[in-house]
Amino acid sequence: MLEFVKNNYWIILIIFNYVVAVSAVVTILLKNINPTKTLTYIIVLVFFPFLGIVVYYLFGQEYRKNKIFNRKHILNKEIIQSINKELEFNKKELEKVNQYLDEKVKLIKLLHSNENEPLTLNNEIEILKDGDIKFERLLNDIKSAKNHIHLEYYIIRDDNIGGELLDLICEKAKEGIEVRLSYDDVGSEISGKMKSKLSHSGVLHCSFMPVLFSRFTGKMNYRNHRKIAIIDGKIGYVGGINIGDEYLNKNGTSYWRDTHLRIIGDAVKSLQIHFLTTWDFVSGKKITIYKSYFPDVEKKNNQIGLQIVASGPDTDWANIMEVTLTAIITANDYVYITTPYFVPNDEMITALQIASKSGVDVRLIIPEKSDSWIVQHASNSYLDDLLKANVKVYKYKKGFVHAKTMVIDDIFSSVGTSNLDYRSFNINFEINSLIYNKENSKTLKQLFLEDIKACQEVNYNTYLKRSKFDKVKESYCRLWSPLI
Repeated sequence: MLEFVKNNYWIILIIFNYVVAVSAVVTILLKNINPTKTLTYIIVLVFFPFLGIVVYYLFGQEYRKNKIFNRKHILNKEIIQSINKELEFNKKELEKVNQYLDEKVKLIKLLHSNENEPLTLNNEIEILKDGDIKFERLLNDIKSAKNHIHLEYYIIRDDNIGGELLDLICEKAKEGIEVRLSYDDVGSEISGKMKSKLSHSGVLHCSFMPVLFSRFTGKMNYRNHRKIAIIDGKIGYVGGINIGDEYLNKNGTSYWRDTHLRIIGDAVKSLQIHFLTTWDFVSGKKITIYKSYFPDVEKKNNQIGLQIVASGPDTDWANIMEVTLTAIITANDYVYITTPYFVPNDEMITALQIASKSGVDVRLIIPEKSDSWIVQHASNSYLDDLLKANVKVYKYKKGFVHAKTMVIDDIFSSVGTSNLDYRSFNINFEINSLIYNKENSKTLKQLFLEDIKACQEVNYNTYLKRSKFDKVKESYCRLWSPLI
């Protein structure tokens, strides 16, 4: 028997491969997913032995249906249910919102139907341009913390600014402040020495979905791309800025353009709930939820509508993608979008084309030079679809633009962690803050127009004349769109 296996091991492996491949093909067919995806995976499984199975295992699973973790363990807790009920809108309040939101009220209803993401009106917002301001505000708020500090980040580096923040939360933990830190295992770089210091100081810290050899697995994992900070349940931060020296603009290196929000008000309670659901998963321990995590908020005269929307393999629907599509399609005057990674799906391209062709001023800012060679060329491959529909595309030249913002019609805007790419819409754990307010939307619009001054508009005729070699690179990189 052993001799037979030894002499025929290659044939045995091939037979085993195709038994598994046929099983996978049957599973794919029964799912009734997009025909293009179905054919792609079938071709890969049939014509690329072994590699096809690996690709399907890593990227062909429908994690939104399978659920990487169950949020209901936290959402079903009595205190969380009471908070959600407290944030519920009554019909009279919704009628008031209808008066100035027009068709944008569809976004509120969409998200409430999807995941019970409530709209809150009792909020104050501070729009933070670039990392220098964000870090100054965040560090000061952490220094003033009296009850708890909750941090959840894709990237925390054990460098100058990261070390300062980590040292500070160690000090606060020693003071008796409850500190929790959740960081992505692939994105973050925290030394063993610092992790030991965190533990000895009393900081509760956990990595999100730890992997072996994280440097080599890279983006081939479902990662937590969220950036959340909550201090005493009263102050919240959300946006595109991670914790690392590259987000500073004081060291003379390339300029890093980013946007973040500092929030005071009821929307912080929504951020808190999302943090606790993730912490419940990463810690693997039952968490006691105290009322002090959700303190009462003083009522403000100037109401700012905020809706926190999260999406990922833990949600039933692709919430951020759906709300982005709805916002673009219902635009009347303009759509201004900034994103560092533009690798859209067909639905997003169609929405932008329809908006532009119907008379809406559609503009897009992307980096001139990406921090990813493959993303840069993949992004360029999609520009033809936009430019021929009269969408204005601008490439940011001052440095690297990492902001993830959208402004529509002087009344609706979004600031968060989600890019306009397949990974953000379907794979990563993301979170955005949706703003229903004229003053803040106009501020974000002004920032967008200022950024355009540091851009070069893409000329369609010049774009068409790019070399055949560039076109080949773009086409090749576009093939990997679902994976980058």
